[in-house]
Amino acid sequence: MTTTRANRPVYLDNQATTACDPRVLAAMLPWFSEAYGNPHSAEHVMGRAAEQAVEAARAQVAALIGADPREIVFTSGATESNNIALKGAARFARSTGDARRRIVTVATEHKCVLACAADLAGEGFEPIVLPVGRDGLLDPAVLRAALDEPTLLVSVMAANNETGVVQDLSAQAAIARDAGALFHTDAAQAAGKIPLDVNAPRVDLLSISGHKLYGPKGVGALYVRRRPRVRLAPLFSGGGQERGLRSGTLPAPLIVGFGEACRLAAAEMAAEAAHLAALRDRLLARLRAAIPAIAINGDLRRRLPGNLNLTFPHATAEALMRAAPDLCVSTGSACSSAEVEPSYVLRALGLDADAAARTLRLGIGRFTSAADLDYAAEALIAAHAAAARVAA
Repeated sequence: MTTTRANRPVYLDNQATTACDPRVLAAMLPWFSEAYGNPHSAEHVMGRAAEQAVEAARAQVAALIGADPREIVFTSGATESNNIALKGAARFARSTGDARRRIVTVATEHKCVLACAADLAGEGFEPIVLPVGRDGLLDPAVLRAALDEPTLLVSVMAANNETGVVQDLSAQAAIARDAGALFHTDAAQAAGKIPLDVNAPRVDLLSISGHKLYGPKGVGALYVRRRPRVRLAPLFSGGGQERGLRSGTLPAPLIVGFGEACRLAAAEMAAEAAHLAALRDRLLARLRAAIPAIAINGDLRRRLPGNLNLTFPHATAEALMRAAPDLCVSTGSACSSAEVEPSYVLRALGLDADAAARTLRLGIGRFTSAADLDYAAEALIAAHAAAARVAA
């Protein structure tokens, strides 16, 4: 099989990571080589320049989600942000004598949120993991029932990393607020792709990752509401940077790039979302025409514009990927101890192991062209037809 784009593979794994936008890279480069001061060295001019750049980026990140810059805490990414949010809220509450131990989350959350909840169970907290429907959505009534018991925190992912399904944060945050619980959302997949405003609905904690929105890897942020004030216990000790919540020298070049990525996303989001949705629909139409029995996992309307999660009728995802090696896609399965196991997200939607094994995630992004998708459609259709002939 020949490749496209000057012998480069076709990248359709934009939920895993995105390419660093060239404009982001250009913004970062001077802070690696010329303006390399420590942003915490405020006693000299190079340190102050780095500090000013960090604060400008903080404002850009805040603007993307409707926050005050003082509510943005820089981290290494959404995994760290999620850990600070859940463990920090739980441990601070316990230290103040708060008797609430219930932490409510969802079966389709990112692994790090589920792992945090499991860790907190070992510290005496009570994690409650709620189911979703076949559409991947959390039923508000199910959440409301879970909050009949005093609850400390609710954590619901804004958009799922496998299915792209977008939750109804407005309803969920309102239910949590009425129950007196904090509301956290992992917005790593959603930020920069769909509009987010931490004040409508009122969100208490929100996690973002730079490399999911065409910024650099290794940087992210946690939004922490100031009014009413959300209090967290830090995960580790240090020099007290980032309001004492996340000590350590800030990576100024990465933060500058993160800020620029957020600025670009805010400016271009609406047009980009419409473009990606059109490309997605074009790809889906091509695949459906050739493979009528192909199934879409998760709600098609409440979905990130560039996501498709598809179960093929006659071929495993592994076989499709072997037959189309120039396509960079995800299997929808997690690799553990060298054994491929069915995705827990797909199992939560009701797929059995066989269906999950025949599922691919296709992530369309800013730099995906119509020609890329035409190539992908042809490759997948041909690979599936070959598998169907073998099965027959």
